[in-house]
Amino acid sequence: MQNIGIIGIGDMGSGIAKNLIANGYSVTGLDHLAARMTAFTGMGGIPADSPAAVAKASQAVFVMVMTGDQAKSVILGADGLVAHLPQGGAVILSATIKPREAREIGQAMAGSGIHLIDTPVSGGFPGAQSGTLTMMAAAPDAVLDQFKPVMKAVSANIHRVGTEPGDGQTVKACLQSLIGAQFSATFEAAALAAKAGVPGQVLLDVFSTSSAGCGVVNNALEKIIDRQFEGTGSHINTMHKDLTISMGLGEELGVPLHTAASAMQIFHAGRTRYPDGDNWVCTRVIEEIIGAELHRKTDT
Repeated sequence: MQNIGIIGIGDMGSGIAKNLIANGYSVTGLDHLAARMTAFTGMGGIPADSPAAVAKASQAVFVMVMTGDQAKSVILGADGLVAHLPQGGAVILSATIKPREAREIGQAMAGSGIHLIDTPVSGGFPGAQSGTLTMMAAAPDAVLDQFKPVMKAVSANIHRVGTEPGDGQTVKACLQSLIGAQFSATFEAAALAAKAGVPGQVLLDVFSTSSAGCGVVNNALEKIIDRQFEGTGSHINTMHKDLTISMGLGEELGVPLHTAASAMQIFHAGRTRYPDGDNWVCTRVIEEIIGAELHRKTDT
């Protein structure tokens, strides 16, 4: 298996494409933005002008789009992947969508001869670019065994979380409810330190070596104290969407998500005030309320 496709070559998809190419795969890709296609071609990718063209050149295709409707269109449309992939090929659904939407895609693909691997990812922009993503993979064991080498090219951790479409998305929704809470708590702690006059570097040194330190917290705090609120590869729209999915699953199952709901409102405020910002821009909304900013050094 040497020919792999990808649809959606943004912050996450570009890293997937880069690591597939680095591992010796011939990668055909499609994105609606010309600049992304130019960058993809520059890294050695083969451009395509339709999902059908990607499918015809590939044995498996990663789908890294933003929404469930987009996923359905590129997978199930008349010009989509299922209609044009070779028999025995696979759609690797690495986008984060609603569990219900993944199940609907799986039901529509039944009997097509094309496999669906429901495997949303975690690790963000750094994980995608370094090829160390965590994958929450759901498909029959034989299918996962067959396509594991392709998935290993972009992932450091492949977790088999189920066998049915929607299983992977369900685990991702649980994960994002936690990550959203970690983010929002970090934003609030940063604002508290700013108002108290604590230097950002001091806060980072303590947090990163304490039991609270983790990749989510440390990276967010680094971005806050260096005032990097745009262009870091973690656009606020993505986390806002993911929290919406988590809250929707909680509503569907009758599970109260008090902390995730608070995080949802913080992200909603950040997205409304700074629609072009990244996740950590939510801190600026709180800073504007309290009249203080957290910088790496107090003399900034």
